[in-house]
Amino acid sequence: MLRQSGKNLEWLPNIQCNALPHDGPVPPERENKHYFSPNRFYCVETICAPCGTVIAWTKFDRAESPTNIMKFLNRIYTTGESRPDYICIDKACTVLRHIVANHAYEDWFQTTRFIVDSYHYINHKATDNMCYTWCNPAPTDGSAPNLVVSTIDKDGNPCFKHAFNTQACEQLNSWLGGYESILKRMTPGNFNWFLHTMLYYHTKHVLRKQKLQKEKEEGEIQAETSNENEDPDSDQYY
Repeated sequence: MLRQSGKNLEWLPNIQCNALPHDGPVPPERENKHYFSPNRFYCVETICAPCGTVIAWTKFDRAESPTNIMKFLNRIYTTGESRPDYICIDKACTVLRHIVANHAYEDWFQTTRFIVDSYHYINHKATDNMCYTWCNPAPTDGSAPNLVVSTIDKDGNPCFKHAFNTQACEQLNSWLGGYESILKRMTPGNFNWFLHTMLYYHTKHVLRKQKLQKEKEEGEIQAETSNENEDPDSDQYY
């Protein structure tokens, strides 16, 4: 049986966990009142490609702070050539301020731009000029042509749409949330093994879907090409 978020069962301890706002400050380290219960990790952080392929994951013990996020990114992307052009994260503006404050912008800004995913961007402050200018996932002023593309809707009217999926990690978190009640009762070793195995099979499933989709599209292109190359008079008899 899976426990829904915010629901507590009678035979389980009622543990209150206050969620931090995405652009809020990191709370100070709290002192333990007692040591009769084990410590818990704060969250699992994942790096995903827009298609849903999992690149890396780790655990943050106390907070999803900009410092922990940048340590994780620097550990995965060790060179400028390996970094992606865009990094979508719910607190991109906070991470951006951290980079500027620590004088790391000369290194990261040459290769990567930090943007907020479209799901969380609507909850950020409209008066935050830095977030609006540099972390907007869908600017319509033409400043980021790789983020927004023009297309035609079902009614034949021109419109804009996202060039790629900025919510891949959020969709993965939603899928992993179904296993929360199982994972939170595991030992650290079992937790690491179970989560890594689940992400491994999830990635294989995503890659298999991409392969099937590519084969389908190639088959449709070959069928159209063969139809165009057919001689219209080949079946006529004189």
